[in-house]
Formats: sequence, structure tokens, C-alpha cells
Amino acid sequence: MFGLFKKKSEKDKLYEQYQKLLKEAHSLSTTNRKLSDQKVYEAEETMKKIDALPKT
Repeated sequence: MFGLFKKKSEKDKLYEQYQKLLKEAHSLSTTNRKLSDQKVYEAEETMKKIDALPKT
């Protein structure tokens, strides 16, 4: 209950975006391989941003 109004950190937001991109890439992998590869690339770039954030 106390976490109800807690704002998400930048790392949490980027991680959710990363998971969303990987899920889209997986679903596209059966129909459009090129678009799937593009989503995987975007997910990797998002993970690089997560890694670049300072550790707390």
C-alpha cells in the first residue's frame, strides 16, 4: 500500500520498455523477421542505457 504512490525510477521505466520491446520482437519473429531484428536492436540499446545509469 505504501508503494502505491511511489514514482518509478528511470531504471524501472527503461526495464519495462526493454521487456516490451523483446515481447514485440518475439511476436514479430514468426511474421516479419526484419522488423523483429529491429526490435531486438532497440531492446539492446535500451539495455545499454540501463547499464549506463549509475548504480545505487
